[in-house]
Amino acid sequence: MIITTAAVSRLDSKGIVVPIEEGNLGAQRCARIVAACHDGVRSRKVSHQGAPVACIVGVHGIGQQVKGPEMLRAVWTPALLDGIRLAGCKLPADLDFQVAFYGDLFRPKGKKAFGDPFYTAVDVEPGFESQLLEALWLSAAVVDSSIPGADEKTKLRTSATAQRALNALSRSRFFSDFTEKLIIGFIKQVHLYMTDEGIRQAAQDRVVAEIDEGTRVLIGHSLGSVVAYEALCAHPEWPVKVFITLGSPLGIRNLIFDRLRPAPVAGKGRFPRHGIAWTNIADAGDVVALVKELRPLFESNLQDQLVHNGSKAHDVSPYLTAQETGRAIGWGLADEH
Repeated sequence: MIITTAAVSRLDSKGIVVPIEEGNLGAQRCARIVAACHDGVRSRKVSHQGAPVACIVGVHGIGQQVKGPEMLRAVWTPALLDGIRLAGCKLPADLDFQVAFYGDLFRPKGKKAFGDPFYTAVDVEPGFESQLLEALWLSAAVVDSSIPGADEKTKLRTSATAQRALNALSRSRFFSDFTEKLIIGFIKQVHLYMTDEGIRQAAQDRVVAEIDEGTRVLIGHSLGSVVAYEALCAHPEWPVKVFITLGSPLGIRNLIFDRLRPAPVAGKGRFPRHGIAWTNIADAGDVVALVKELRPLFESNLQDQLVHNGSKAHDVSPYLTAQETGRAIGWGLADEH
């Protein structure tokens, strides 16, 4: 999708074309949309004037299995543009933004039952899933004093203990909008990505399909930051200048960090590519971003920044409207550094 940020036009109630001034675009600031070609390796887009188009690719997080790239683009685009403008950065005349969508890989096949699988505590598998649930519980207890924490002896070896963790998380500010089955479903999505080779590769292939010669900024949110990181490491030839991770679980030891590809060496994760500027942004209350500072875990040229997202600590929209995010994106879109 090519977003033209200059003035555009609209149809009035009588079907007459009426120009819209840039300052009054509001929700229509993204009105001029040109469908992108999805035929594998994509050549660089050009604007109507023949100039190169700056490209941004976003990789979404967990829980998007019944959505699609157009739905997510409708959420990401206005927040992304607002963040750039709030940071005082100049927008190119034409800006191409794509969402690398992989949520359908987690969508269950049609069954007689309605809705998502009805998970309960007994469905939390021992090992990865129970350990991730415990890590989220401990993290939530740190940022929310109203949550009963687990003592040092607590290990989620039984469904009863898993139920305690789920009960605690469901009362937290962070998971207040999540049902028990959704929390378990999200944990299972992370588990599948980290352990199922087919899903892992398919998700990364979705990112590959959206990268072209003009891609300057790659943004990963939540689990999408893991997908984006691994895809970026696998393709050092990509022209990406700025990598941005939002609410990232990349730093969770044993479960995420130590299972990354390429694997960390001597406790240090590999930096995607020399010359890339990596900005990691986290809300202090974001439970998924368990480790807020990634710089100590990876090689240099990584900047960690904390933001305040209000009550929606992990939502992508407040992350994108943050000036810190807009500034990082603007730097990637700048013609010269």
